[in-house]
Amino acid sequence: MDKFLTFTIVGLSLAAIYAIIASGLVLTYTTTGIFNFAQGAAGMLGAFMYWELRFNQGWPTLAALAVILGVMAPLFGALLDFVVMRGLRDTTETVKLVVSISLLLFMIGLAQLIWAPDVSRPMEKFFQSSRPIDLGPTTITWHQAITIIVAIVVAIVLRLVLTRMRIGIAMRASVDDPALASLNGARTVWVSMIAWSLGTALAALGGILIAPNVVLDAPSLSLLIVSAYAAAIFGRLRSLPLTFLGAIVLGLLEGYLTGYLPQSPYLTGMRIAAPALLLFAVLLILPNPRLRGRMTRSREFFPLPTVRGALIFAGVVVFGGIVMMSTMSTSDLVTYGKLFPLGIIALSLVPLVGFGGQISLCQLSFAGIGGLVMAHLGRGGDPLALVWAVLIAAAVGALISLPALRLSGIYLALGTAAFAVILDRWIFTMPKLTVFHLFDVDLFTQGTISVDPLKLFGITYGDPGSQVVIGAIAFALISLVVVAIRRSRLGRQLIAMKDSEAACATLGMNLVRTKLVVFAISAGMAGLGGALFAIQKTNIGSGDFELVQSLQVFALTVVGGIGAVGGALFAGISLYAVLPLLITLWPSASQWFLLLPGGAGIGLGRDPNGAVSQMRAGFAPLTSSPSAVLVTVLGIAAAFGLRLVDAIGNWTMVIAFVAIPLAAGIFATLRAAAEQRTQARLQIDHVATPLEWVGIDRDWNDDDVRGLDQMLGTHEWEPSGAA
Repeated sequence: MDKFLTFTIVGLSLAAIYAIIASGLVLTYTTTGIFNFAQGAAGMLGAFMYWELRFNQGWPTLAALAVILGVMAPLFGALLDFVVMRGLRDTTETVKLVVSISLLLFMIGLAQLIWAPDVSRPMEKFFQSSRPIDLGPTTITWHQAITIIVAIVVAIVLRLVLTRMRIGIAMRASVDDPALASLNGARTVWVSMIAWSLGTALAALGGILIAPNVVLDAPSLSLLIVSAYAAAIFGRLRSLPLTFLGAIVLGLLEGYLTGYLPQSPYLTGMRIAAPALLLFAVLLILPNPRLRGRMTRSREFFPLPTVRGALIFAGVVVFGGIVMMSTMSTSDLVTYGKLFPLGIIALSLVPLVGFGGQISLCQLSFAGIGGLVMAHLGRGGDPLALVWAVLIAAAVGALISLPALRLSGIYLALGTAAFAVILDRWIFTMPKLTVFHLFDVDLFTQGTISVDPLKLFGITYGDPGSQVVIGAIAFALISLVVVAIRRSRLGRQLIAMKDSEAACATLGMNLVRTKLVVFAISAGMAGLGGALFAIQKTNIGSGDFELVQSLQVFALTVVGGIGAVGGALFAGISLYAVLPLLITLWPSASQWFLLLPGGAGIGLGRDPNGAVSQMRAGFAPLTSSPSAVLVTVLGIAAAFGLRLVDAIGNWTMVIAFVAIPLAAGIFATLRAAAEQRTQARLQIDHVATPLEWVGIDRDWNDDDVRGLDQMLGTHEWEPSGAA
């Protein structure tokens, strides 16, 4: 009985922390309609700031809490609303989610920039030196008691604010109909700012309360608080009482698992993944949200790709792989060659998210499955292992999609994120397992597993150069498959489903079959990318396929353009070309460059079509001018030829590759502008000048005389004949 009460108190203290954080999340979602995926990161920053002021600078406890919770956290929340969130109007749920994910990544990078990682930062609990409170059969620490009391106070205050006060009613009204709320006197701009300030302050409070119980590490603390998302979903992101009830269930579950779960290496990860398991279960058990209908016009637009453009793009990708193989050193090929496999993983998001609007945050988990299949079945470089990687990953994707088919929007995103956490923290960490004494399952042996190079037609492609070319060819072929899907009947169904699931269901479209097919296709593509990634890396571990990396791939693909194959290549180049190159050139600023993946997505709301759309518009004059295209092709070929004969170096070739298209584009733009001016001038000359202005605007001519005679009803021969 004593043990039961002890772990009940532990669970209730955890429940109180989750309730505080989840209530802030519900507050911002209820009042602004944006799910703040960075709520945990805001709590992480609050915990680091408290450690800095209280323990590193020596401030008194109350002073540090007052500054953080009363000044810094609210101001930070107001800044987020003013700079970032207001630009998300008329954008899809995908863009809103990516911006909040980018904030999460940016905050993690910011914390690692200010506070060096892998440094111990112990934090004392409140009144740690005081004697615990005696409850008879057990005791409760002052920190646990304060945590529970604070959660109760927060629940009461929020309930009163949202139901009894004018500002709370205005908050709830603003998300339902901002225009109507404004007509009734609500200042929606201020309401949104206040909501974000309160939500961020609650996240910081939760981070401060949980930090003494865990290691103060930016990534782990940010994702540890993801457990609070299960409580928020329990309340359907709207009900505070149900949110607190969900937090109690979650906290008690963790507490009892800590005390009563059998000590087994197969169940250790289950306790860590328990919040994700509960989140997944809650998403499936609670009532299904209604089918999505188009409520507002989105600013997203991805044009239908042409066959000619797809073939040119595929050829450019293969040419890029050949250039890399021919000019880069072995170490550079190892560093930068992974951009194509990662690009294939990002490419798997295009039909699923870009075409179908089905948000998935677990693509790297499917890639991990593909990598494991390649490692175990590809011994000796068997190429059939690539086929098995695609098929097994597709089967797992279809299997996972079955319970998730009833979900959409942010619920689907959280469900796939929960699946990724379950694999990261439990399945991928399990030791060797014997299934019914029939066969053994050994995923990541001793933490990592080696992968043999691919062998085709008796030739082993073990050098990094050939692997880069194989990756480029695979990316080019998969991009053609994606374009073919977009131009097919399935592609039209996916676009219609993204636009309005309700309308598709009304017209008799089988949404379940369509979602199942696109999930399987997407997972199979990710499995292929994971297999090629494993081949190039030669050794893979569970840490290569964690949720944080998956969030980076998802965010950068949307930043590049989730509805275009070029957006996937943008993600691969950003993570495995631009970022490593910047770190190599300026190693002293490497921590600053870690902010780039997160910072790139923060401004996405200003142009939800992505960077590829802007690049396409910028090079439109070049692609429409055959002479400019010919000059560009010949110039790039000449630069590559000069590099092959060692007449120029790599940097000169790279500069030429960039400068030649830019110069040709500028020339084509100027030429097009000159032609437009000429055409406009000709049109002006052909416009008939009114007769009353002839002689003023221009000289008289024979046509003008005849026109005047026709207007007056006389002709030259009439007066001469009369005479």
